[in-house]
Amino acid sequence: MRFWPKLAVAMLAAALCPPSMALAQSPPALPEAPIPYEALANPGAQRQNARPAPRPRRTAPAAASTAATPGVDPTALIGAGVTPIDPARLEAYLDGVIGSAMARDRIAGVTVSVVQNDQVIFKKGYGHASFSPRRAVDPDQTLFRIGSISKTFTWILLMNEIQAGRIRIDAPINLYLPEALQIRDQGFTQPIQVVHLLDHTPGFEDRILGQLMERDFDRERPMVQYLRQERPRRVREPGQFPTYSNYGVGLAGQALVYVSGRPFEDLVEQQITGPLGMARTTFREPHPPREGIPAAMAPSLARNLSEGFRWSPTGGFQTRPFEYLGHIAPAGAASSTAADMARYMIVLLNDGVYGTVAPEAAGTPGAAAPGSPLAIFSPTTARAFRTPLEPNADGINDWPHGFIAYPLPGGRKGYGHAGGTLSFSSNMVVAPDLDLGVFVSVNTENGAALALRLPAEVVAQFYGSAAAPPQDGSPDLRNLARLYQGHYLGTRRAYVGLERFVGFFLSGVSVEVTKDGRLMTRSLNGTQTWVPEGDPKAGRFVSTTGLERMVFDMAGGKASAFQGTYNDARFQRVGLWSQPPVLAWLAGFAALAAIATLIGLALRNRRDLRQTQIQSQASLVQTIQGVLWLLALGLFVSWGMGASDTAQVVFAWPGVRLILASACALVASVLNLLTLAALWKIWQGGRRLDSWPVTRKLAFTATTLIYGGFALVLFHWGALTPWSS
Repeated sequence: MRFWPKLAVAMLAAALCPPSMALAQSPPALPEAPIPYEALANPGAQRQNARPAPRPRRTAPAAASTAATPGVDPTALIGAGVTPIDPARLEAYLDGVIGSAMARDRIAGVTVSVVQNDQVIFKKGYGHASFSPRRAVDPDQTLFRIGSISKTFTWILLMNEIQAGRIRIDAPINLYLPEALQIRDQGFTQPIQVVHLLDHTPGFEDRILGQLMERDFDRERPMVQYLRQERPRRVREPGQFPTYSNYGVGLAGQALVYVSGRPFEDLVEQQITGPLGMARTTFREPHPPREGIPAAMAPSLARNLSEGFRWSPTGGFQTRPFEYLGHIAPAGAASSTAADMARYMIVLLNDGVYGTVAPEAAGTPGAAAPGSPLAIFSPTTARAFRTPLEPNADGINDWPHGFIAYPLPGGRKGYGHAGGTLSFSSNMVVAPDLDLGVFVSVNTENGAALALRLPAEVVAQFYGSAAAPPQDGSPDLRNLARLYQGHYLGTRRAYVGLERFVGFFLSGVSVEVTKDGRLMTRSLNGTQTWVPEGDPKAGRFVSTTGLERMVFDMAGGKASAFQGTYNDARFQRVGLWSQPPVLAWLAGFAALAAIATLIGLALRNRRDLRQTQIQSQASLVQTIQGVLWLLALGLFVSWGMGASDTAQVVFAWPGVRLILASACALVASVLNLLTLAALWKIWQGGRRLDSWPVTRKLAFTATTLIYGGFALVLFHWGALTPWSS
């Protein structure tokens, strides 16, 4: 589950409007089957009077005709100069783009829906939802895991409570949590407020491995228990800058449960999916009944769940186990179809309104009259989802009340959220000025790139781009290389233990300036080039391949940190000892020293064995160290080679090999303290004939210092804590 660096916190300045009466009504009866195209052909026609602020539409000029499509008015304009997309052209375009990506990136299945002008203009499934038995992806029937798009449902529920006055956005979150979950000070002076959860600035570390997702249902826990047992550390004062926090969203969801007295899954069904008729969207998961765990999803839905896949060059598509996320459901447990997500996008574009209240739902106390607008959230909330709590640099996501702000081609802005599990990648973007929404989800680990780029590509294809990505470097930037070059570490990581060790690798980004005056970033995600946007000293750069931007913070005459387009973490400049090349060089020296120690032991003759008692004991300790360091390095490398399957790393964390590697390194580091303490006695020696020669003393000292430096860096990285996983 993905996604978010800097939004300083601001509180809402005025009291929010009271919620619409429709929020308190009983949900209309759910449809028993997916809504077909024909039924959704023109919901806008029956909904125009219900819309809080209707966008003006006008007849298109004769020259701007589009192909006629059943249920779609090709002559209707969204706004001045914006012509709706021709569904036939859209289908041809998406067939080509998605087909090429599936073949190139080895994606098993994709589901897509596109809405515009209050209509579903496209929905389609590609590929397979399972191979045994074979099931094709059906946009109406097949449920995909949508990951962090789930958070948008949580934010709607939270904003409804804020507008109702039951939760205050500027209040400490502890006011709305049971005592067992209340956040301790942990040395910080400011309490974490509700607003900090909305913009991902609570100041938590981010822990994932071994607990965020489960493959064994027997390990599932109730949400309260999970949030209590897996509490992350606070690592900074709240409100400083965003660092994406699934745990923070879990707290928001639990606050909703505490205030309402109802399970989170019930809240979603009663306030969002039920009224909207999203019968194939659920936060429930397939599992046997168990006390304390929310009821399972309906069997009819479970039968239509897409499996998750990983592509292997040797084994083809490999089915992944189901990823249980119910213990932190508000952050990522939802499953949905493309058809249901089309309805959801129409609501987001329609300022919270969809259709009218069904007659069968109007008889309950407090319900709105039949035919009145069906409001899922208010116009005030709709504006909040497009308004940052505090504005950010242009082109950088400013977290408008939990949503992501996306830069789109042509200088436009979209809103929505991306989502990722171990196997599924999804994206949902709505562009209000185009009245356009795009949802896409893939069921294969390799498909993240397609999901992230498709909405912007649709906008670029049909509404053009303001300008081609810049390509030319800056001669001035070459002279400013020292300003930016260095290694940067992301804040979205664990801060202690073995997960800190892995996080140093996963979140690191190296920045350098090329000879042609471009900025180049290298990370495990690949290499990307950037050019200055304006004055190179200003620290603002734009990607040479798209719309992404990065903005540096300057301090002390050089860059201290940067944030990227999605603003899910701040990347802070770090010193020499936090850089992977330094660790690699020290590991290489330690391995050579250990091998040399063992070779010397085998080749040493009787005369070479003349030594004092201290030297004899120190030699034995250093020999043991050599064996332990070689074992540790071998186990670390072996674990790294087996970490290509991310699901295996997450589910099996930390694993026997990593624990043994850490334990061997820890013991070797402790033994190094003994050899360091013995150095003075080693050099003091005894009688000339009963002491080491100078060359061996030098070798012993050099080996001790190499081991010591390596141990210090491993300690700094968190690799010497086998008990902390």
